[in-house]
Amino acid sequence: MKKSSRLSLALHALVHLHAQPDKVLTSQALASCLMTNAVVVRRALGELREAGLVVASKGPNGGWALARPAEEITLHQVYAAMDERLLLRTESDPGDKACAIVRSVDRVMSEFLDDAEALLAARLTRIRLADIAKDAMGAGFPRLG
Repeated sequence: MKKSSRLSLALHALVHLHAQPDKVLTSQALASCLMTNAVVVRRALGELREAGLVVASKGPNGGWALARPAEEITLHQVYAAMDERLLLRTESDPGDKACAIVRSVDRVMSEFLDDAEALLAARLTRIRLADIAKDAMGAGFPRLG
């Protein structure tokens, strides 16, 4: 199973938006940087807009911008908006569900992953988008424009 990259894509786009606070960036411009399709960017940013993290404007000068400063956006907020799990586990074959051992293993592993996911989510509340942006800017990432 391919690990989803929607969270990474969203964070990448948000850092670009933060880096240019006086501009709106188009889905196409962001897609170019993210090496993906503009539709993929619009879908991800649409979820972030629903969570109140970005705003969109329409028209020839339209595009995306942060809804609030990067210092006020936690990684947990982005993670929650993308509705993803950070930890993935392959479930047992549905035909195995009749087996008491398989059901027990699935239950125990699900509880374990839920606990681990909660710890990760708690850690994500302590990291701000501004922290990632500062690190990226220190490494000299190119701005769109």
